Amino acid sequence: MQAVICSLIGYTIGNINPAYIISRHRGFDIRQRGSGNAGASNVMMTMGKKAGAATALFDIFKAVAASLIAYHLFPALRCAKIISGSACILGHIFPVLMNFHGGKGLACLAGMIAAFDPRIFITLLIAELVVGLSLDYVCVVPITGSIIFTAIYALITGDPAGTAVLAIVAVVILLKHIENLRRIQNGTEAHISFLWHKDKEIERIRHNADC
Repeated sequence: MQAVICSLIGYTIGNINPAYIISRHRGFDIRQRGSGNAGASNVMMTMGKKAGAATALFDIFKAVAASLIAYHLFPALRCAKIISGSACILGHIFPVLMNFHGGKGLACLAGMIAAFDPRIFITLLIAELVVGLSLDYVCVVPITGSIIFTAIYALITGDPAGTAVLAIVAVVILLKHIENLRRIQNGTEAHISFLWHKDKEIERIRHNADC
């Protein structure tokens, strides 16, 4: 019952989607523009860096909040943070309030990791910045980050239940990014450098799409 309550807390908080709220305030649906993703990266591409940063921070802190609320309610439940944080990620990706079409979970994943252990969060953040900037793609970060954190959690806790939950989340994140991987293959996935070379990136993507 405690695990169920943690899941409900996380999923409910995960349904609060700032990308959708901001876009609706500006008169459109974020899911109808850019990549069609209701998350920070698409907000940054379609509405600018400030809106994107605000969206990312909100999504990070909502996962932190979900994890810590569950932990304080059920401190004896070993994987309370993981259950609620994972449910928050799934609520963000599959929000019932948005017909199950939300974001892809990167910022919420970061929030859950930060709530679990800030030291692991900082270490992974640095590592994933190196990976992301080296490959010049955002989508590799949630894929590798979710897998690496699952392995780290399993090694340091030996908790099979929490590890299983994280493994499920990692698989979901991977499946949600298959489209991005296909776009990388055909050259139409936006590089991180889109943020400072927008016109050049748009021209590159259009050229590859027409080929």
